[in-house]
Amino acid sequence: MKSIITLPATSAGLTFDGEPSDAELDAIERELPLIAAEVDLLDVEIALLDRPATVLDERRVRRARNRVLAERRDLTNRAGLAQSGGAA
Repeated sequence: MKSIITLPATSAGLTFDGEPSDAELDAIERELPLIAAEVDLLDVEIALLDRPATVLDERRVRRARNRVLAERRDLTNRAGLAQSGGAA
């Protein structure tokens, strides 16, 4: 059996305080509309697990999927604008 040897956390690269960095928090904040849309879609899909879908339910699913796609598109477009930033 091999033993696991841990290295001392003396270097600055190995320290971790358990909290997300500012960059990670900014990324989560940018993705929050997409996350909310995906949660709404999941809620609709969960509601339909134990019963047959009606016409209204199908419309709810379609709208939730379209919202997820729209948020993905918007997030991708914002990321493209942030990265391009140079002269065209």
